Amino acid sequence: MHPSIADTVQPMKPKKNIALIAHDHRKMDLLDWAEYNSEILSEHNLFGTGTTGKLVSEKTDLPVYRFKSGPLGGDLQIGTAIVQNEIDMMIFFWDPLQAQPHDVDVKALQRISIVYNIPMACNRSSADFLITSPLMKTKYDRFIVDYSQRFKKDFDAE
Repeated sequence: MHPSIADTVQPMKPKKNIALIAHDHRKMDLLDWAEYNSEILSEHNLFGTGTTGKLVSEKTDLPVYRFKSGPLGGDLQIGTAIVQNEIDMMIFFWDPLQAQPHDVDVKALQRISIVYNIPMACNRSSADFLITSPLMKTKYDRFIVDYSQRFKKDFDAE
């Protein structure tokens, strides 16, 4: 494989580390989804931002490691965990109709999820497809793109 496509491979174990995040007006959606999928979620390690993590844990009786609230740095903490390969996938029910005071952090979190090639769902349908994928139960090699290769000029071609 060409290095600009995949510089490294990050293995994901069958037991995934899943980040669960929801903006205020989407928390009920995520809670309903998490309760419906609690049996599948129980097979994985769950992480969440402050209030969302607490609510998911209370609703499902599953342990959820909690970062700070999103606007207080929790989105950035999850982004750091993604960079350190501690988060394998993210379910982020963000509010498309309301501006957030930490929109910059939200965009950075979405960008870093793409840079590190983690599966990400932003609505119930995509979360359903993601959580029920046969890949959830197996080891998976996630390709990490070397974006620096894409910015280099090929001087030999000139």
